Amino acid sequence: MTSQTSTTQPHVVVFDIGHVLTDWDLRRLYEKLIDDPEKLDWFLSHVVTVAWHFEHDAGKPFAQMVAERSALYPDQAELIEAYADRWIESIPGPIPGTPALVDRLAARGVPLYAITNFGVEAFDLFRPTMPQLEHMRDIVVSGEEKMVKPNDDIFHHAAERFGHAPAEMLFVDDNAANIATAQRLGWHTHHFVGGAQALEADLVARGLLEG
Repeated sequence: MTSQTSTTQPHVVVFDIGHVLTDWDLRRLYEKLIDDPEKLDWFLSHVVTVAWHFEHDAGKPFAQMVAERSALYPDQAELIEAYADRWIESIPGPIPGTPALVDRLAARGVPLYAITNFGVEAFDLFRPTMPQLEHMRDIVVSGEEKMVKPNDDIFHHAAERFGHAPAEMLFVDDNAANIATAQRLGWHTHHFVGGAQALEADLVARGLLEG
């Protein structure tokens, strides 16, 4: 699904990572540790939540997060510790088709970058598992910069660091709020809701890939 059109086409592609290049789900880890479905739902809704994890994306280290959360839920401390110790198990694998698109873009010489909401320690664990990230000329990681999408500052920072004007870049993200910010700031956008097939069609239509 293409979210923005322009009379001039971009020649640079900037990817989000989570839910675009790779899947991510805390349930994938904790379903191994909590047998009771009701307890699992409660734990993921109240203790190790996506909103709490976002603190890591924003720059808070694992150790601090685990200590603070364990103080709030001391009876869940062992499970909370698994969040840091076994975080990589929350990554079930790549999104079907998108890593191959990255390979094809790289083979054509299209400049590739990424902007991702990712904690520093989690990204250090994840990066070696996805060879397509080696095609990226630069990756802006929220936890390193202490800036997060969908705020304007991370997009301004990325454009400056990448050395390309927003009008030169196509930003691919699954999150509607991130897409809205990028659009408002003048980026071309692709809202990643139709999977790799829809993205491929958009890239072909823009002349970035051959059909």
